[in-house]
Amino acid sequence: MSKDTLIKICGLSTPDALSAAIGAGATHVGLVHFEPSPRHLSLEDAARLRAMVPAHVKTVLLTVNADVQTTAKAVELVKPDVIQFHGNETPEWINLVREKTKVETWKALGVKDSETLAKSARFEGAVDRLLFDAPAKALPGGNGETFRWDVLKDFDHRIPWGLAGGLTPENVADAIRETGTEMVDTSSGVESTPGVKDVDKIAAFCKAALEA
Repeated sequence: MSKDTLIKICGLSTPDALSAAIGAGATHVGLVHFEPSPRHLSLEDAARLRAMVPAHVKTVLLTVNADVQTTAKAVELVKPDVIQFHGNETPEWINLVREKTKVETWKALGVKDSETLAKSARFEGAVDRLLFDAPAKALPGGNGETFRWDVLKDFDHRIPWGLAGGLTPENVADAIRETGTEMVDTSSGVESTPGVKDVDKIAAFCKAALEA
C-alpha cells in the first residue's frame, strides 16, 4: 500500500488527542455521539472539537441508530464531513439522510464470515464507504477485537471500504498488507484505558500505517 493509506482515529474526545491525531498524519478524525460509549460526546462538545479540525482533515461523526431529530440536529450543530452509521440502519434510511443532508455517508458492518461480506452489497448506491469491523458485542464498536482478515482478501469490493476492529500500532501494517485496504480505522487500539487516548500510541499507529 502506498503512502496514500487513509487513516481514521476514532473516539477522540479532547483537544490534545485531536491535535495528536492530526499531527501524526490522520486523514480522518472520528467523534462519537452514542451515550453508552466511553467515548461519547454531546453534540455541543463534538461541535467544539470539530471547529478545531483543519480543512485538509475530514471529521467523521459516529452515531448508532439515531432517530431523525437527533441526526438532523447532529448535522446542523457538528457540521461533519462524514456521518458514520454504526447500528442497524438500513440502506434506505442512510440513502435518505445522504440525499437530505448532502453529507458523505459510511456504514460499519461487523464481519463474521464471507456471507456477511456478500450481504454488504445491499448498501451499494446508498453509502460512500463501508467499514468492515469485528462483530458487535455489548457495544457496536470500539471493543478492541479483530476478525479474520483473510475473508476480505479475494472479495470483489464494489463499494469503497476500510478496515476497523482491534487495529493497533503493532498489527496495522500486517492488516494493510494482508487485506489491501485503502483505509484503517482505530479507536481502542490507541488508548491507555477505555475512552482515554494515548498520544504516543496515536503517533505510532499513524507511522506504522503510513510505512506499511
